[in-house]
Amino acid sequence: MTTFVDRVELHVAAGNGGHGCASVHREKFKPLGGPDGGNGGRGGDVILVVDQSVTTLLEYHHSPHRKATNGKPGEGGNRSGKDGQDLVLPVPDGTVVLDKGGNVLADLVGHGTSYIAAQGGRGGLGNAALASARRKAPGFALLGEPGGLQDIVLELKTVADVALVGYPSAGKSSLISVLSAAKPKIADYPFTTLVPNLGVVTAGATVYTIADVPGLIPGASQGKGLGLEFLRHVERCSVLVHVLDTATLESDRDPVSDLDIIEEELGQYGGLDDRPRIVVLNKIDVPDGKDLAEMVRPDLEERGYRVFEVSAVAHTGLKELSFALADLVAGARAARPKEEATRIVIRPKAVDDAGFTVVREEEGLFRVRGEKPERWVRQTDFNNDEAVGYLADRLNRLGVEEELMKAGARSGDGVAIGPEDNAVVFDWEPSVMAGAEMLGRRGEDHRFEAPRPAAQRRRDRQAERDDSEREYDDFEPFEG
Repeated sequence: MTTFVDRVELHVAAGNGGHGCASVHREKFKPLGGPDGGNGGRGGDVILVVDQSVTTLLEYHHSPHRKATNGKPGEGGNRSGKDGQDLVLPVPDGTVVLDKGGNVLADLVGHGTSYIAAQGGRGGLGNAALASARRKAPGFALLGEPGGLQDIVLELKTVADVALVGYPSAGKSSLISVLSAAKPKIADYPFTTLVPNLGVVTAGATVYTIADVPGLIPGASQGKGLGLEFLRHVERCSVLVHVLDTATLESDRDPVSDLDIIEEELGQYGGLDDRPRIVVLNKIDVPDGKDLAEMVRPDLEERGYRVFEVSAVAHTGLKELSFALADLVAGARAARPKEEATRIVIRPKAVDDAGFTVVREEEGLFRVRGEKPERWVRQTDFNNDEAVGYLADRLNRLGVEEELMKAGARSGDGVAIGPEDNAVVFDWEPSVMAGAEMLGRRGEDHRFEAPRPAAQRRRDRQAERDDSEREYDDFEPFEG
């Protein structure tokens, strides 16, 4: 049964925003008290947060689909809907978030570091919020926006100071078990270690973490064995320790050739050339191992490596090794640039930025792209003529109609707002009246206007009768 997972594909969906409410306040002796529809609640976000108590991505391997809750719709009486609850997903320290194309979206290092993987949809405004001096009784409300959807890949890169690398059965697990309190699986056959193991080492005043990476073999950087799956766990380490087996039973192997092969694999993987190296000649408790270690040590030192002869079984040479690693770790930490305080970068909007674009894609089709137009379309209830008119006014005020004219659009041409896979397409008809003038007509309700003088009311009624008589005179009766 799988107990360690360091790479998963996660499908996250934020909550949808609640719809706004279209309502009119009514009570005794006040049947038309004005619009009182509340706003819809915001949809919940999906947030990834680093949690030190989490060490694997196993939970998301079994349940890769996650969704936040939706916002509640608004209600009458100016009651806004409840916001959706954010979905917080704990991830291990060192988790990298990528999109399906392999592009890095976030690198989560440090307890509490967070990333919003999917943004919750905005709640729609109720008709009370849409009311104005000219639009006193809107008969519509805005719809809530759908929540964001995203397919992401989570990769765990172990956050450790020291990485133990080497062939299978070189004694890496035994070494980490005696240097720290870690208890990895230890056996006398290759590939005993199937997952990275972490241990904490204290050497004087320095405390550092050490990782035991599963054994590497020739071709590991191309996917042979387990190397490619776990080489990513070496990337964050400050120091690399080559654990070489001086008591191997394989006749075609020796510590120097093992070192050359592992270095070649690390070089092909890339990005590790600047890490300091230490060579550990392990298993010197075996007589032949002690002799071989003394034989190859001068050659390794000529190459510039610091060499330590140790025995994980006999606990020989461990103190010197742990303090040497502590010095290298302390130096790497001191050379690391200090983290700067969080800076807020303000990027003002360009003077000539209209906030949208109009592109002529083919004969008779114009596509409008922009955050505001696309959001307004998603918020519009196209079953409500008044809501559609309100959308037309908003687009007109933004300058969409003017840009369509400049792009050569004519009456009857198709206009698409939004991306190709999710666009609203309609036949464009230039407005006869400007948007500001239309605002005074859409959404008006004469019941909220000031009372008219009696003489004016009589003239209006007479005008309505005259219009009715003219319509009747123009009608030609059917003659059988």
